[in-house]
Amino acid sequence: MKKIFLLVVLLFSVSTSWSQRGQIIAYIDMEYILENVPEYLQAQNTLDSKVAKWRKKLDKQTRHIEVLKSDLANEKAILTKDLIEEKEEEITLKQIELRRLESLYFGPKGDMFLVRKQLVKPIQDQVYNAIQAIAKRKKYDFVFEKSSDLVMLYSNKKYDISDLVLSTIDRTRLSNKKKEERNKKREKASTPKVLTEKQKDIVAKKEEVKNKKVEAIAKKVADKEAKKKAIADKRAALIKKREEKRQLLREKKEALRKKKEEEQNKKDKNNN
Repeated sequence: MKKIFLLVVLLFSVSTSWSQRGQIIAYIDMEYILENVPEYLQAQNTLDSKVAKWRKKLDKQTRHIEVLKSDLANEKAILTKDLIEEKEEEITLKQIELRRLESLYFGPKGDMFLVRKQLVKPIQDQVYNAIQAIAKRKKYDFVFEKSSDLVMLYSNKKYDISDLVLSTIDRTRLSNKKKEERNKKREKASTPKVLTEKQKDIVAKKEEVKNKKVEAIAKKVADKEAKKKAIADKRAALIKKREEKRQLLREKKEALRKKKEEEQNKKDKNNN
């Protein structure tokens, strides 16, 4: 209600000053403009793909934690206190890691914010630069955004400059593309043939760095698996040891029972 009141006051002020100063007003439909900018759609698709990938990873981690909790609940009766504490600590660490990943991906300064800034913001800046250039050229006093929170109660299509903004962006894109092509031609013409050997060296060095990273990751994975196996072996050994103790106790009880039975039989014979 407050926004509508402000809009009415603004329109009243503009209409009053229109007759005095000849104010010129236009508006744009930002949603329509961005939907017709191929780079924006491509950037948005890239961002959506990354977000889906991050959410999938978080969901997988969440399911893994639930499995660990379920396993602990089912095995708690046969586990020692040390093993229970060890499993609880593992679950806590997994939960901390999950929260860290959530913050890393979707936090205020997380990957989604950075990727959006990297992919989408330059395109939005193109739009705003085009609007400012048109407003200065056409001498508009106000340019409203149709799909913003400031509700437009009525809009005449002849004041919609969205297509004009798109045309300006297209011209800018074409001009930039031509500049890039000219720069590439100049670079190609000025690049000596020896550069090919340098490029090979650069590629070789990059490949070497990449291989080292892959080896480091593989080592981390192997260490993690080894640690898991050690935990599993330790748990199996404890369970086996506990079972052997139980078996020994059963054997002792059985031997004691037989001994008592033999003593009782001897007493019965003596009495007879």
